[in-house]
Amino acid sequence: MNSNEIINQTILFVKETLKNAEGGHDWFHIERVYKNSILISKSETADQTVVQLAALLHDIADSKFHNGDESIGPKTARNFLQTLSLEHEMINHIVEIIENISFKGGNFETQLNSIEFNIVQDADRLDAIGAIGIARCFNYGGFKNREIYNPNIPPDLKMDKETYKKSTAPSINHFYEKLLLLKDKMHTNTGKKIAQQRHQFMEDYLQQFYAEWEGKI
Repeated sequence: MNSNEIINQTILFVKETLKNAEGGHDWFHIERVYKNSILISKSETADQTVVQLAALLHDIADSKFHNGDESIGPKTARNFLQTLSLEHEMINHIVEIIENISFKGGNFETQLNSIEFNIVQDADRLDAIGAIGIARCFNYGGFKNREIYNPNIPPDLKMDKETYKKSTAPSINHFYEKLLLLKDKMHTNTGKKIAQQRHQFMEDYLQQFYAEWEGKI
């Protein structure tokens, strides 16, 4: 099976697996991360097959929708990858990327270091900020029946990994607890450049949001 066939088989698998997924973590999210990964890769020297497969499979079973179980996604990805007759080392690398890609709170940093990981994590984080990031934030908040904003519940910037996973805070808090932190966590030059513009869009949005909330405009 050549690389194009491998990618096409993976796309079919992901589309089928995520056909009923929540709107912020569905096939279209995967497709955007996949495209962002390819874009970033143009300025980097990386294994394109690893990058594309990791991007396509990075949210195949997000722990948020499986009672916080972080093992289901990597396990599902590994089982699928083994059907493609890939080299053992490549499978391990892709699964390792999937295991480490998620944001786990502002005080947590992964120790994984590979250019392929850096590309896919940047691509995933880009989809969490800017106009689409805002839409995804409120879509997930609605999915979890959370408040949009509550001035009496301040953001918690000192959450550890477990506290972050269990948070039920209003959606606006998520900007401060994650989205606005991502610009400074980008690895690649392309990721940093795109993140800068998307970050500014979120800052402008919040300024408008608070002005409307207070009835000032």
